[in-house]
Amino acid sequence: MRCKICEKENCKRHGFFLGKAKTIKEFSGSSPPEIFVGKWDYPNVYTGILAPQEYGETRVFSSPELWHEQKLKIPQILDFRKKLIYGRVKSNIKNVYNNSDNKFNQVFKEIAMTSSPIATEFKLKKPIERQKEQESSVPLIKNAATISQVRLEENPKIAHKVDYLVNDIEVKSVQSIIELDKSNIDTSTIIKILSAGLLGTEKNRKLVPTRWSITAVDDTLSKNNLKEIRYYPIINEILVFTAEYLGNHYEFLLLPEPWSFEVIEISLKSDGIWQDFETFAGRKNYASSVTGAYYSNRLALTEYLKRIKRQAQCLVMRQISDEYYAPLGVGILRQVSREAFQKPPKRFSSISEALEAIQKRLKIPISSYTNKSNLLKNYGKQKRLESWF
Repeated sequence: MRCKICEKENCKRHGFFLGKAKTIKEFSGSSPPEIFVGKWDYPNVYTGILAPQEYGETRVFSSPELWHEQKLKIPQILDFRKKLIYGRVKSNIKNVYNNSDNKFNQVFKEIAMTSSPIATEFKLKKPIERQKEQESSVPLIKNAATISQVRLEENPKIAHKVDYLVNDIEVKSVQSIIELDKSNIDTSTIIKILSAGLLGTEKNRKLVPTRWSITAVDDTLSKNNLKEIRYYPIINEILVFTAEYLGNHYEFLLLPEPWSFEVIEISLKSDGIWQDFETFAGRKNYASSVTGAYYSNRLALTEYLKRIKRQAQCLVMRQISDEYYAPLGVGILRQVSREAFQKPPKRFSSISEALEAIQKRLKIPISSYTNKSNLLKNYGKQKRLESWF
């Protein structure tokens, strides 16, 4: 059998990935860079580093930004994910950096801070096994292994702003997240740094499960944008933005009303419906139906509204087709949402015209969305202040 990784016949080194029983005692390769903090058995969680058995430019193994930019298909992404080994240890969320002699913690910290692939060597304590803990909010992780030793084979390249804020133990994590975003540190890197427990005041620093850190960053950045957006003038026409990637079709309907936001997701495969909503005042509880995608959609929208210095109501309609057969994490939904707002909008003079145009791009009847929408039920019913004069 020819190895799919190195193309050699009857390859033993990569036997695990070909479905053969193969014990790997050690390996080395370039981490994309990627870390993962689990949530099972919290506050004592699995904490680890992901890397393939190959060197070089491996960022595409874990970057939703690159997957979307290169328009990779699901089989291509899964092939990258299958090559990654998750070398992990069990850690308490608060004690991870208390022991300065712990080599794993130091390597883990430096990989979290860098945004470039970094050569890393692993020695395993136990053989590789299938990863049991899996979240739809994060990209698939297949191969987990307890490690006994890890070391960097080269010096990490760390952005000055990242290094500064990680070493500033008096700045709160919220402010650090905002400052990193302003410095054009990509969202995935900010999520890694927060997850690794490297932001915030010294007494409050702790590991954050990756799933939670994704939502925390999207929520923090969009809420910060809304502090300005709520004071902007309202758009003066109906706008529609659309984008699609890997079976995730999005329609963003923007209406000339004060800020409110709603996401309705419908699956063609399961007929599942998920919905969450917020008014001008915002949310106080977690969007438990739509979950992480809600905050990624809201971030992309608020980035656009802040750019044009306007506010609006927005109904997000997501149609999920059979093409999306493997969950790849919230990151791709953030990127396809951002793509929608990079395109010129379609402009309409009435909501009926806008909905008619949207229907032409959907396989689901538009009424499946409009009949459930809280936002549309109240559209046009609230008088603006100027209407009283």
